[in-house]
Parts: sequence; structure tokens; C-alpha cells
Amino acid sequence: MTGGNPYIAENGGVRELDARFFANARRDPPPLPAAKRKRRTTIMLDADVVERLKEGGKGWQTRANALIGTDLGM
Repeated sequence: MTGGNPYIAENGGVRELDARFFANARRDPPPLPAAKRKRRTTIMLDADVVERLKEGGKGWQTRANALIGTDLGM
């Protein structure tokens, strides 16, 4: 083994993962700082506005957030 990562072999291959690896593994990324977290809210929009946002497919809420932020000069 070389370097600080015992799970990567010298040839770049991944070594077998053992109980120590899984004992320290984390499923989720670390939480964002409070200032960067999004807040859950409810907003009522006209049906045609929602349909237009959804035409772009997945991520329509993010697009709505960007549009509102742009309109507010953010």
C-alpha cells in the first residue's frame, strides 16, 4: 500500500472493501451550512405557469427559483 488511501492499489485498482471501510462510510453528503440551505415553502401559481415550467422536464422547481431570483435582482 502507498499514500494515504489504503483502498487504492499501486496500479490504481480498488482493493477489497473491509469492515473498517463500511464502519466509517457515510451515505449522505455533509449538511450544507444554514446560510446555503433552501427553505421549504408553499406558493400558489396559476396552472398555466406551472405547466410552462414543467414543459422543460425534471428540475422545474429549480428553474422557478432561478426565475424568481432573477426578477428580484439576485
